[in-house]
Amino acid sequence: MNDSLERETMETDVVIVGAGPAGLSAAIALKQQSPGLEVIVVEKSAEIGGHIMSGAVMDPVGLDDLIPGWREKGAPVGPAVTEDHFVYLTETGSYTFPDPLIPPIMRTKGGVITSLGNLCRWLAGEAEALGVDVFPGTAAMDLIFGKEGEILGIVTGDLGVARDGSHKSTFAAGIELRAKYTLIGEGARGSLAKRLIRNFHLDEGRAPQKYGLGLKEIWEIDAAKHVPGKVTHYMGYPLGNATSGGGFCYHAEDNKVYLGLVPHLDYENPTFSPFGEFQRFKLHPEIRELIEGGTMISYGARAVTSGGWQAIPKLAFPGGALVGCAAGFMNVPRLKAIHNAIRSGKAAAIEIAAAIGAGRANDEIETLDESVLASGIRDDLYPIRSVKPLWSRLGLYAGVMLAGVDMWVSSLVKQSPFGGLSPSKPDFASLKPIARAKPFNYPKPDGKLTFSRNEAVYRANIAHDEDQPVHLRLTDPAVPVEENLPQYGEPAPLYCPAGVYEMAEENGEPVFRIHAQNCVHCKTCDIKDPAQNVTWVPPEGGSGPNYSGM
Repeated sequence: MNDSLERETMETDVVIVGAGPAGLSAAIALKQQSPGLEVIVVEKSAEIGGHIMSGAVMDPVGLDDLIPGWREKGAPVGPAVTEDHFVYLTETGSYTFPDPLIPPIMRTKGGVITSLGNLCRWLAGEAEALGVDVFPGTAAMDLIFGKEGEILGIVTGDLGVARDGSHKSTFAAGIELRAKYTLIGEGARGSLAKRLIRNFHLDEGRAPQKYGLGLKEIWEIDAAKHVPGKVTHYMGYPLGNATSGGGFCYHAEDNKVYLGLVPHLDYENPTFSPFGEFQRFKLHPEIRELIEGGTMISYGARAVTSGGWQAIPKLAFPGGALVGCAAGFMNVPRLKAIHNAIRSGKAAAIEIAAAIGAGRANDEIETLDESVLASGIRDDLYPIRSVKPLWSRLGLYAGVMLAGVDMWVSSLVKQSPFGGLSPSKPDFASLKPIARAKPFNYPKPDGKLTFSRNEAVYRANIAHDEDQPVHLRLTDPAVPVEENLPQYGEPAPLYCPAGVYEMAEENGEPVFRIHAQNCVHCKTCDIKDPAQNVTWVPPEGGSGPNYSGM
């Protein structure tokens, strides 16, 4: 950002970055605790919910606690879960696990199928009704540091900056939003959270955070095949033993199904493509039979945290805290995080409201971490803390089997036989050289069940002004060709689910190209680049996907 600009300053009590379930829940809870507080929420999407993507089967416990009458108030959730199946896929067949074999802690009592984007739009309305100011189309680009290093607020992004850095006729400088406390709810691998974790050493003594890439499509299918409330989670095909993760299919309302695959990003083979695997997943006979003849309506992709209990960073820092998936509260075996995001937002809000009420500002709230974890997050995540390490270390087959044993023991005697395990390395460090990899080959898309990246991205409703600075920044532009290409075949075009990166040729020489206008803001490149040479920052506010119903 251009720090020489004169910027307008606005002061408030609390500024919240991100209008996801954590940020909006925090805003609502702040007003519930202290109606007189001034609260601002900034959201980079052009519309609230436009960048939100989740499966999603929601565990209602978080929303029950935040807004007890949410059902009567008309929260836009879909059908209650009526069937809940766990299925192992072979290449051509399937095996449904008998219900008695499923550990109780993998079940979700009272689960509802929902569009998280629609739910966030509703939560934003609830927040605004309480007096919260919610500003969509506003990217948080920078932090304001005080004399002692404490956080004093944020700086919003400049508008009307050309690709070469010059100012267009529409230029408007971002403003300084100064607050007594700043809450960061950007979601997984947010740019400000990443900086705060580094600056304040919030991950010291913690395991490295792990991630998956969630790929999702909404399909409208034949009414005869649709079973409202049916939930199926898949493991096995197309992912092999070396890649953990799984798929899902949720039957929502109006003959729609939410179909997705979540490969974990600690895979080893640089020729592996999460997007390609998702296309293969849809060709399995069980999935093909369901969606054949249907219409794919929407597509999206988003990184999700998967490190679990051991990877949760310190939450509080001088002047604020991390909430939601910025901290990493995903319950990996249940594939659920919305309830914990809501819990974290509310618990942090209660602590901040109390601190402001006591006349405090911009300090570190030492009781905040314990309050957030005691909100139900510890009870949810601690018993399953060994699941992801077992998958990462032992592969799909042995890892899933021992994880099942671990969850059963944890359910019955409240002890984990593998509780001392933790992920050993970050996802980017797991790639092996391309010379040692067996290449993956992916079928050509048919345009009916399977699609190219460009066809899929079209259904993400992306809007980027191409004449703006590239928001995918290379620390060293030479690294993709000089280092990543000979060592790993430059995996960026394969791990990116949106066709942002391309290895091309000019005058007989390899050239690395970035098509930033395709970006769906999934953050995979920031996570998986083996040289850690890519930094994702928000583009101009309002840019990116505009998901509908995700």
